[in-house]
Amino acid sequence: MKEGEVMTLEQLFDGIDEVAENLRQREVCGVTSDSREVQPGFLFVCVEGRSFDGHSAAADMLKKGACAVVTQRRLGLAEEITVQDSRRLYPELLSAFYGRPTRRISLGAVTGTNGKTTIANLCAQITRALGKQTGVIGTVGCDTGRGLEYSHSGPPTTPEPRRLYQLFREMADIGTEYCFLEASSQALAQHRFAAERFRAGAFTNLTQDHLDYHGTMEEYYKAKRMLMDMSDAAVINIDDEYGARTLEYCRSRGIPAVSTSVKGEADFFAEFIKLKPHGAEFLLTSPARQKSWVAHIPLTGLYNVSNAVQAAVMVNLMGFPMEDVLAALEKSPGVSGRLETVYQGEFTVIRDYAHTEDGLDKLLSTLKPLTKGRLIVLFGAAGERDAGKRPAMGKAAAKWGDYLIITTDSPRHEDPQQTIDGVKAGVPEGIEYEEFIDRKDAIFRALEMAQPGDMVALCGKGHEDYQAIGDEYLHFDEREIVTEWLNSHR
Repeated sequence: MKEGEVMTLEQLFDGIDEVAENLRQREVCGVTSDSREVQPGFLFVCVEGRSFDGHSAAADMLKKGACAVVTQRRLGLAEEITVQDSRRLYPELLSAFYGRPTRRISLGAVTGTNGKTTIANLCAQITRALGKQTGVIGTVGCDTGRGLEYSHSGPPTTPEPRRLYQLFREMADIGTEYCFLEASSQALAQHRFAAERFRAGAFTNLTQDHLDYHGTMEEYYKAKRMLMDMSDAAVINIDDEYGARTLEYCRSRGIPAVSTSVKGEADFFAEFIKLKPHGAEFLLTSPARQKSWVAHIPLTGLYNVSNAVQAAVMVNLMGFPMEDVLAALEKSPGVSGRLETVYQGEFTVIRDYAHTEDGLDKLLSTLKPLTKGRLIVLFGAAGERDAGKRPAMGKAAAKWGDYLIITTDSPRHEDPQQTIDGVKAGVPEGIEYEEFIDRKDAIFRALEMAQPGDMVALCGKGHEDYQAIGDEYLHFDEREIVTEWLNSHR
């Protein structure tokens, strides 16, 4: 089904839940939990959120023309279908409305604090190189299999359920065979994937982030771990302490799981690793298979070797020979905004999405030995997001950077100076830094001070081409800004 097409409530709820006899033949032409999207003939699903409870709008949605409302507590409305958990049921209803599209698509998903985008995109690049039409849904945007047509302008890593199933339906309609998703902790906690099973699910790592939403690291971890319960096979990085814990969880639950490592033995591990300025090579070993493969990747950094190992193992577990997987991986074009070279001349400029202590530490520790001169680090913390991680970001940048430029990321409604002050609190005394509220001014300053052999690391925005300021998403592309400066100084 698509919007505009019609099915009955009885058909929609078939195999999902009971519908009162007087409502069974009601026609449905759309399903949503967003009161702003309701049109005549839509089914409105009342979901309790943190700032808005859909139940409070149920009566108004019926007046607006909704064919019925789904609730999880009785409201005494004539056109009401009461269920145990409306949030969990919502994706089931969307899947049914859109014709169960994922039955025609092999799904893989990646969760963790860092590495999701790289792994999901590497998986997609591998399967495409092996002749399979593949979609990707994640931070960089949404690709249904025809190219990146749905670039994000600020929406979440994992789209809201209705948008997610519209994308799945489009993929199924155009013959997309595989889809790799980034599974954010919020999406998992909100059960956006409640109707799905994944052929493979990867757990990368866990470091402090999003505690403004989850409250504690334990709740954050439990949200991430939910992906394992939804996966036919789990691929887990045991170099991370939460990964080692997740492996134990899977094995105690009977969930098929394989471990990966770049630091020691695992079910699949990288050894004899050689890092180069623009790539890496290593031996990928599987003790159980008594086999090793030589691997070459166009990404540098130990953390990218870890990402590549998880991506290769995921695709292998989904049915592709490891030899073919690694041959395809070698030809990967890389991932937008992930250790991406923006300019290389007398000095070098890279941009990366690193926006946590762990992300900055991994990125900058990779760049430092590749830098002949100074490592100039430009970074900032996002507004209205986990403020507790800001001092740790400052400390991580100071550990590796020769000179820091502290600026804004996307301040949203928060005072930009407050985000800068939070980062500064973690910078040790004696470390040289400057601060700029205007990120463009900060980038210009970094470029002005760059000398031959220096490396300028633009951290935090990565692929993003916007800044969220107040309620607006303002165009902000760091590649364009660097090019503008270079053109004015030639």
